[in-house]
Amino acid sequence: MNKTSAVQTIGILTSGGDAPGMNAALRAVARTAWARGIDVKGIYRGYSGLLNDEIFDMEKEFTCDIISRGGTALFTARCEEFKQLEYQEKAAEILRSHNIDGLVVIGGDGSFRGAQKLSAQGINTVALPGTIDLDIACTEYTIGFDTAVNTAMQAIDKIRDSSTSHERCSIIEVMGRNAGYIALWCGIASGAEDILIPERFDGNRPKLENELIESILEKKALGKKHHLIINAEGVGHSYGMAKRIEQATGVETRASILGHMQRGGSPCPYDRVLSTRLGAAAGKMILDGEFGYLVGMKNNHIAKIPLADVAGKLKMIQPDDEMVQEAKLMGISFGD
Repeated sequence: MNKTSAVQTIGILTSGGDAPGMNAALRAVARTAWARGIDVKGIYRGYSGLLNDEIFDMEKEFTCDIISRGGTALFTARCEEFKQLEYQEKAAEILRSHNIDGLVVIGGDGSFRGAQKLSAQGINTVALPGTIDLDIACTEYTIGFDTAVNTAMQAIDKIRDSSTSHERCSIIEVMGRNAGYIALWCGIASGAEDILIPERFDGNRPKLENELIESILEKKALGKKHHLIINAEGVGHSYGMAKRIEQATGVETRASILGHMQRGGSPCPYDRVLSTRLGAAAGKMILDGEFGYLVGMKNNHIAKIPLADVAGKLKMIQPDDEMVQEAKLMGISFGD
């Protein structure tokens, strides 16, 4: 097939925390390039692998049957040294030595900042939002978020069954770092009494716990047999919180931290479709000479967002967030 683009070879890397759907995204990027007769090179282990020259010629067999696999077939790693100019220059030279004239980066905020640095070194880049945290500015959805919520909900529903049987208070801690989107969605979906998110936590832990204790005692007096608290890791301290709540209320209280199970597993259909759409759009953009963008979603449509508008600008839950206000109307407490 004749090559129809000024770009002759593209590279693909996944960076930062893994997210279900990354494989579907890199598959879509590669297949879009191959359909235009463009060569594809994979880069193992993100920016760390790039600096170590872990670059290979990607063949079509590499993407066979990966659309349904969690994690990333390219592996991933964090790379602190990439923040330094000398390593950014080294990475750019390595890309040029492999004749890579377009790079697709799949990852989160740190990955985007790395992509910006490579752009400054003259490397043509396009980025895709791959993070379960949903904390990327200017895009409504990120690769892996929906699957992470589904995975967390499977565990929450099971824990709630046991909590109800034993008339316990259960504190379930979900991921999300400084953004509470997983906790918010899981809290509403599980019918939790309290949702703790970092955006509404002022750091006053005794005050927060006193509010929870009062809520539990009030509901206990009304005859409620169990109590469910969804806690974001950005608030954390779930085990200590459970111990103090049990001491103050006399209600058996258990904490469960779901941890990295939320990153794994086969991506749900929504994430497979989202990742494929974003990957195909990224592949087309880089082959059409449109560089320096994040490919995101707005109103269920593909959106091109300048990397400068995204890198270093995390999206957080705002005080007037509609979902928060609707949850409060139903009596869900946010510990404030």
